[in-house]
Amino acid sequence: MQNMFRTGFLVRATHTLLTWVITLILFLHNTDLRKCEERGELLLPVLFFLLVVLSVLLYFAVSLMDPGFVLTDSVKGSNEEMESMIPQSSTPRLRRCGYCLLQQQPMRAKHCQTCKHCVRRFDHHCPWIENCVGERNHRWFIVYLLVQLLALLWALHIALSGVSPSPTWVLWFRVNAFLLVVLVLVGVFSVVAGMLLGIHLYLVSINCTTWEFMSRHRIAYLKNCGDEENPFDRGVFCNLWDFFCICRTVVWEKTYDRNTPNSV
Repeated sequence: MQNMFRTGFLVRATHTLLTWVITLILFLHNTDLRKCEERGELLLPVLFFLLVVLSVLLYFAVSLMDPGFVLTDSVKGSNEEMESMIPQSSTPRLRRCGYCLLQQQPMRAKHCQTCKHCVRRFDHHCPWIENCVGERNHRWFIVYLLVQLLALLWALHIALSGVSPSPTWVLWFRVNAFLLVVLVLVGVFSVVAGMLLGIHLYLVSINCTTWEFMSRHRIAYLKNCGDEENPFDRGVFCNLWDFFCICRTVVWEKTYDRNTPNSV
């Protein structure tokens, strides 16, 4: 909760305020929602309202959830010692984190300088949720993107239904000013949410993170692999099943060592 009242408070407050202002505009203008209310047909308005509530709840869940922070044990030593690789007998080399003094940084973990922690299966730090996306909240981040995209597309349809014709362009802009602003905002957010959802589903299907995809050439356990080689890829079905259905901490060192025994 302390993180909520630090740098993330403004971001979360802006997201919440913008969500409910847009929702209020859609309910107050002459849209399909308003017409349904006037006819006494409350099913669609209630469903849309519940979808918006669900998207907000998922936003805060992902934003405030522990993404997979690695508990640190402070160790003393020189910077050179901290950055040195620690040899392992049966698993790939693990290195010490020079930022949070983690003795052995797990494979696929990365230190986030914004959150001040190493994060297991680090994907990226998302400024919109002001939190890292990692092993514990990545699946919920994708569920949030899906729900958010559905709400945005529905809101886009509702906003279009409320645009009223007018005899002149000036009068048309005046009458529909708020809905036009909503259309622009919701349209932009829909494109962003759709692109993010598609990218993350693709990366999940090949068992790769955003950090690994963008920085492959700099990551010790990947830079010696071929361009198309991914030691964690078990096939699309298994990757999706493990990601969405298996809730456990994975020892990626064993997976890496089993799949690429000659890469260490």
